[in-house]
Amino acid sequence: MLQPAPFVLDPTGADHHGEHEQLRGRGAAVRVDVLGVLAWSINDPALLKSLLKNPDVSKDARAHWPSFQEAVQTWPLALWVAVENMFTAHGDDHRRLRRMIAPAFSARRIDDLAPVVETIVAAILDDLDGLPAGESIDLREHLAYPLPIAVIGHLMGVPAGQRADFRGVVDGVFDTTLTADQATANTQALYAVLDQLIATKRADPGDDMTSLLIAARDDDGDGRGLSATELRDTLLLMISAGYETTVNVLDQAISLLLSHPDQLDQLRAGRADWNDVVEETLRLEPAVKHLPMRFAVNDIVLPDGRTIAKGEAILASYAAANRHPDWHGKTADDFDLRRASKDHLAFGHGVHFCLGAPLARLEIAISLRMLFTRFPQLELAVPVEELNPLGSLISNGHEQLAVRLRPAAA
Repeated sequence: MLQPAPFVLDPTGADHHGEHEQLRGRGAAVRVDVLGVLAWSINDPALLKSLLKNPDVSKDARAHWPSFQEAVQTWPLALWVAVENMFTAHGDDHRRLRRMIAPAFSARRIDDLAPVVETIVAAILDDLDGLPAGESIDLREHLAYPLPIAVIGHLMGVPAGQRADFRGVVDGVFDTTLTADQATANTQALYAVLDQLIATKRADPGDDMTSLLIAARDDDGDGRGLSATELRDTLLLMISAGYETTVNVLDQAISLLLSHPDQLDQLRAGRADWNDVVEETLRLEPAVKHLPMRFAVNDIVLPDGRTIAKGEAILASYAAANRHPDWHGKTADDFDLRRASKDHLAFGHGVHFCLGAPLARLEIAISLRMLFTRFPQLELAVPVEELNPLGSLISNGHEQLAVRLRPAAA
């Protein structure tokens, strides 16, 4: 039987909602073109959860993707499969790395960060409070960006003078409009700032995650620590995941609340709380739309009889799955804080579920509460339709989030 041509994903993400609807309309698993690489996009939540827990699905491209060597030379998203950390590890190797890193995200460490987050948010809002009424300001630039950079900088022990260096290079990791050469240059710049951080913390260790990871040993295994490559790539994972994703969810939560005044009224009337806002935002507009990449260790027969062949790539299409009508019914595209079930896959599923999820939830809930308390007249400065999406098929945010903290005086 003649196979249909792969569905080409738009690297600019210009109409991702329409694109995800098209994917769902083509079935639970769709052959797609991801910047020149063929993969199976999985948009059905039940099938996606099943595959994410399947031991025959791996994130280790070196071991399980025959196209790996070619891809790392020519594919703009090569870094997503070439890093050596728990994001790309499989089986025993993944368990070893996760076991070593998990203590850095203990409940105590996350709880201890609540007053730190509050202090950072208060300082940011104090700076914004002096703006004249009616003046437009980009809250992505002036709140959504600086908050997670400051928090992850505190957590990882990144000196204040080095934090700005991470922003541009981490943004580049998620930018799917870069050429292969541009992506390679960005990766080189990214590793340069990571090497600088490691050198700083080796010379002057502290009670921070970078110092802990440098000193970490596998107490349940062979006792060895992270290799030099694993250390660097683990820091890359923790900083990029802890920064870019939080920026996007905070951006989306603010824009959703301001464009749905009925839901903001529910919140202010006490019929919903800030945790409802966080979870419904994560469901409706997750920080990551598609997450590259997983690979079939063996042939996997799909419910419709088709087969994902051994070695073929699998793309977790979280945003399309989160809005699937089989999961959330006819109102799956609605922003509803009182929705009975806000279940989502924004943080993944199975053994690769995001370790930083509690920290992200904490940051977003605190910052939203403090922002809307300080500026109860907050409003969008442009129609919501004019909030342009980021140029990415991965990252789900806006280029800018123009608001007025207070309306202009009459």
